[in-house]
Amino acid sequence: MHELPVTESLLEIALRHANKAGASRILSLNIVIGQLASIVDDSVQFYWDMIAENTPAQGAQLNFKRIPPELQCLECDKKYTPGGDDMACPDCGSAQVKIVAGREFYLDSIEVE
Repeated sequence: MHELPVTESLLEIALRHANKAGASRILSLNIVIGQLASIVDDSVQFYWDMIAENTPAQGAQLNFKRIPPELQCLECDKKYTPGGDDMACPDCGSAQVKIVAGREFYLDSIEVE
């Protein structure tokens, strides 16, 4: 259910920038989502179709780009992409890691007419 407020934010941002650019219509949005973010593409699309109705964004295509997770070991400093459910460092086996990438969620760009 948290996709509704973030989708509303996407619409507000897109409409604001389209208005500032003097655009009559929003054609597409390019959205970046990390694979560790708890955002579901289909849910964003579902809410978008509802809330964008009767706005300059109605019918705009949502393009989702997924960013894979990247971790950094706090013991040996190695950066890596985890395989499966195992988050341990592949070099030293430490479970002391920090997430470097994969939790992103942002509007990268919009295409307007």
